[in-house]
Amino acid sequence: MRGKRLPWLFLIGTIVLANLLWFVTFYLDAGVFWIKISISASLLAVISLFLKPKRREQFRVDLKSVLIGLASAVILYGIFWAGKEIASLLFPFAQQQIGGVYAKGEGSRMGIVFLLLFFVTGPGEELYWRGYIQDSLMERFGGGGGFLITVALYAAVHIWSFNFMLIGAAAVAGAFWGAMYWRLGNLVPVIISHSVWSAFIFAVLPLS
Repeated sequence: MRGKRLPWLFLIGTIVLANLLWFVTFYLDAGVFWIKISISASLLAVISLFLKPKRREQFRVDLKSVLIGLASAVILYGIFWAGKEIASLLFPFAQQQIGGVYAKGEGSRMGIVFLLLFFVTGPGEELYWRGYIQDSLMERFGGGGGFLITVALYAAVHIWSFNFMLIGAAAVAGAFWGAMYWRLGNLVPVIISHSVWSAFIFAVLPLS
């Protein structure tokens, strides 16, 4: 019984750690935001790989996976563009809070931000949130249950930003990538989608 409990204690421990890392990253002003989020994502990814080595079927690299990843990144960008327009009409604070998200990284060189998001933060977050947390929860609670709990956890960890728009954005993005992983069972298109989307929405074609 104790042996069966340990994996879940470790999983809960990483969720506590994720909240601590996101608190330091989003709430505390010390340090460079993009460096902090990259270190946080990398640390969680490494821990998740140690606790639950990934299966071969979770990393199927082929043309279809690449195309799905690229197409889904474009679709998600469009969803966020439309969401920003609608939110700006419905909520007086929307524009200010969206601007506040981008203000976190002010002063950083966009080329460096692009590289960090594309090669570090995007892959790191997916290895942890979908490859470890969602995968583990789907094994325990089924596809739908594991998906919903992971979306809730992914959105909740962003509460340390105290930014309603960012928490909502995290819920939408988490549901999008979570649904992809639930449907495909392959991290490759999800990693590509996250990496391309985040690099473009923050460093190339920002919505602020």
